[in-house]
Amino acid sequence: MIMAFEYAPAPESRAVVDIAPSYGLFIDGEFREASDGKVFKTVSPSTEEVLSEVAQASAEDVDAAVKAARKAFEKWSALPGAERAKYLFRIARIIQERSRELAVLETLDNGKPIKETRDADLPLVAAHFFYYAGWADKLDHAGFGADPRPLGVAGQVIPWNFPLLMLAWKIAPALAAGNTVVLKPAETTPLSALFFADICRQAGLPKGVVNILTGDGSTGAALVGHDGIDKVAFTGSTGVGKQIARTLAGTDKKLTLELGGKGANIVFDDAPIDQAVEGIVNGIFFNQGQVCCAGSRLLVQESIQDELLDALKRRMSTLRVGDPLDKNTDVGAINSAEQLARITALADSGEAEGAERWAPACELPGAGYWFAPTLFTNVTQAHRIAREEIFGPVLSVLTFRTPGEAVAKANNSQYGLSAGIWTEKGSRMLAVAGKLRAGVVWANTFNKFDPTSPFGGYKESGFGREGGRHGLEAYLAGAAEPSNERSEREGERDR
Repeated sequence: MIMAFEYAPAPESRAVVDIAPSYGLFIDGEFREASDGKVFKTVSPSTEEVLSEVAQASAEDVDAAVKAARKAFEKWSALPGAERAKYLFRIARIIQERSRELAVLETLDNGKPIKETRDADLPLVAAHFFYYAGWADKLDHAGFGADPRPLGVAGQVIPWNFPLLMLAWKIAPALAAGNTVVLKPAETTPLSALFFADICRQAGLPKGVVNILTGDGSTGAALVGHDGIDKVAFTGSTGVGKQIARTLAGTDKKLTLELGGKGANIVFDDAPIDQAVEGIVNGIFFNQGQVCCAGSRLLVQESIQDELLDALKRRMSTLRVGDPLDKNTDVGAINSAEQLARITALADSGEAEGAERWAPACELPGAGYWFAPTLFTNVTQAHRIAREEIFGPVLSVLTFRTPGEAVAKANNSQYGLSAGIWTEKGSRMLAVAGKLRAGVVWANTFNKFDPTSPFGGYKESGFGREGGRHGLEAYLAGAAEPSNERSEREGERDR
């Protein structure tokens, strides 16, 4: 009989981060109150404790931020790439120096385990700024024309599941290419973006190059629809992405969308079972399954279904759910009451439609927003839990007999963001990966990210790529457009 280890509490200290009772908007290098004085509260998902009060940006504030970014663009874009790189390098180093503080802050505001913010999020955030700092003086060699130029002002809207990492994915390439930025973080996770504003000041970044506007969906809509924006980058739900696409239709604004997903994790009969189980767990329970590329559909070959599910259930029984600041915690809190309600409703629909539900025995905290790691078997492609993005720690298991059937089931989705393949045969990996309609395909691993590698999807998972050399393209104007034509359009916009 195998005995599980007992873990003593190992909480990370909250004392490393100083959260102010209130925060303003970061516009033109300074913090200021919202023009109409409106504020909202940001809450810790694990305790429901109010962390701070944050300004709600109005349309007037959006206009002020865009004008500040437009004014800063003239000098920022004129800087030699090597000079812009110095600022990006400086930001990256400050992020490294303040990584413990930022990790605790992100865990408090988001609800994800401290070991994820500390060991995954923050190293990647710094790595993205280091990587794009290296590109800033090499844009002529990026493959996007002989004379690549910045677009102007980028309006960026990011989600709550990876607040600081999504900020890095968007701001780093935009600044490296010579653009200025107005960024709106998610309403439920504004704090790390506001701390990043302080990092920009600490790095000596010129005023107006980065502006941070906190607020709800109305703030994001005002930003996306502002005439002074040249490029919109959005990561979030497919529904909101469609609204943004409709708003920008007929304009000359560039747009990239990274939206929802329903990733298929395919396990063949020759896969290393223990390794596959770890990949499955990482694919769906990392960040409580609140990951757009989560492996939320497990496709397992029929001949190994029982063996794999037995191993998976044993592994799920060892997951520790609880205080996100405890270094032993594997599964933290759901980000909000609204998201918890959605997860609960979809899980209940799985049972109502005949799927078999299983979850390990675990005691959930009394306060906060929590959902136990959950597994569904006897799932068909008609079930809602197999079709809709749950965005929570819920795994749907389907079976297949042949590689062709696995590919057909994996591609039978409105989404096309990610997939995983588990097999010992390299030829099978390549053959199956080439047939999967997914922007990212992992082989014998899952949820592995690197700033040099592009990320994005197909179908209703959006379009455009972030990361790597490809991530620069959305922030550069083609050499075919005459510079005087661009200047005339910018002049008209300013007037």
